[in-house]
Amino acid sequence: MPNQSMKLHLRIWRQQGPTSPGKLVSYEIEDVSPDMSFLEMLDVLNERLIKNGELPVEFESDCREGICGNCGLVINGIPHGGQHRTATCQLHMRHFRDGQTITIEPFRAKAFPVIKDLVVDRSAFDRILAKGGYISVRTGSAPDANLIPIAKEIADQAMDSAECIGCGACVAACPNASASLFVSAKIAQYALLPQGQPERKRRALMMIDQMDVEGFGNCSNHAECEAVCPKGISITNIAKMRREYFHALLK
Repeated sequence: MPNQSMKLHLRIWRQQGPTSPGKLVSYEIEDVSPDMSFLEMLDVLNERLIKNGELPVEFESDCREGICGNCGLVINGIPHGGQHRTATCQLHMRHFRDGQTITIEPFRAKAFPVIKDLVVDRSAFDRILAKGGYISVRTGSAPDANLIPIAKEIADQAMDSAECIGCGACVAACPNASASLFVSAKIAQYALLPQGQPERKRRALMMIDQMDVEGFGNCSNHAECEAVCPKGISITNIAKMRREYFHALLK
């Protein structure tokens, strides 16, 4: 038996530019398939708006595979919509009810100014990464993985931290708009590996200082960041980040 299509009432944040006032605008959309992704539903809405001579809703997306992190939206008050370890682009309409009202907003934080509608400027993350989220020392060509003396437990921890896609949901969920989960994941992934040791202290100092410069708030251990992270990044990384920072200050 084919899936029944849905009718939805959407309340979408519309804002023409960073300095323009914004507001929630209501739209009705019908014939929504439960098998559509959330972004596909927005695509359908935009096609109808354009057909009617209206401006489409601006939103970001790229891979639509939960890898790039561009698709971040606040859906009914929860970044990415609340499905466990699911980015907005992989959220499907079957998780909503026929006739439901869905409120869609951009990620809200002082460090993420709205560009237009649902698009925010997340370049603050890029500037933080530019301060140390990389390895610049020469490591030579890639050796056989079995020749690198890294315990599997440590390698697994580094890989878990490296899964962060930089979407910014942690910032949007945090009551303080802290970027600690993002920054700590990037610091931890290198601190755990031999290649990251030469720049370890500088990395922690520079990235955390830049996080403060960008205007992000401080972590107060609410753990909302971990709850909405589409990759399940653990807040244990924040404890690691703090240790890295204090050790760098002392030495």
